[in-house]
Amino acid sequence: MDAEERRRGILATARRSGSVEVGTLAADLGVSKETVRRDLNLLETHGLVRRTHGGAHPVESAGFETTLVFRTTEHIPEKSRIATAAAALLGDAETVYLDEGYTPQLIAAALPRDRPLTVVTSSLATAGDLASAENITVLLLGGRVRGGTLATVDHWARRMLSDFVIDLAYVGANGISRQWGLTTPDPAVAEVKAEVMRIAKRRVFSGVHTKFGAVSFCRFANVTDFEAIVTDTGLHSSEARRYALLGPQVIQA
Repeated sequence: MDAEERRRGILATARRSGSVEVGTLAADLGVSKETVRRDLNLLETHGLVRRTHGGAHPVESAGFETTLVFRTTEHIPEKSRIATAAAALLGDAETVYLDEGYTPQLIAAALPRDRPLTVVTSSLATAGDLASAENITVLLLGGRVRGGTLATVDHWARRMLSDFVIDLAYVGANGISRQWGLTTPDPAVAEVKAEVMRIAKRRVFSGVHTKFGAVSFCRFANVTDFEAIVTDTGLHSSEARRYALLGPQVIQA
């Protein structure tokens, strides 16, 4: 196995498993830990993985995106805390947008049931979870359903959004960067998210710390567009302060 083939194998393993560890890769591939570290550093330089202590995890890109099923297995305690903290920002909002993804599903579960609320969403899973909730009216955007995320996209969804004014939008992303803003791999998804940003009075980003510093294919918003960023304590405090200096309140749950 040459170096290029080895790196392709490492990347495939990272994408299949969600993360890789230096020691395990070295043993499986029959190479030194230092060789694996060099491979991971090169893959990170190319924007394909993000290094972590002792390993790496894959970066979502135009050619790779995790499925909703996979997202329900990763960082669950962190996502649950993030969802609770994000839902607490509801304030007096009467209309809410919930983005596709698992964290927005958890936010949906944390929303109050004791007052009327209208929820607009592109997520079939979130719409299903809320459909029988008392006091909540659910509007599901029409459009093409993406199989991996069970969310609607394309011009049908964007056109439906254009007729709304939303009090508060809970928006997710595949990557968030101080330089490049919020990004996602799919142009059709980016169009829907960009329209949400346009029609929402207030905007909150919620996402786990692994999304920070990651950059995907399509940019749909800037960090400065958000009133709050809700993440977990895995984001280093100094990096959290750098995001806060751009304007949003940064909440680490």
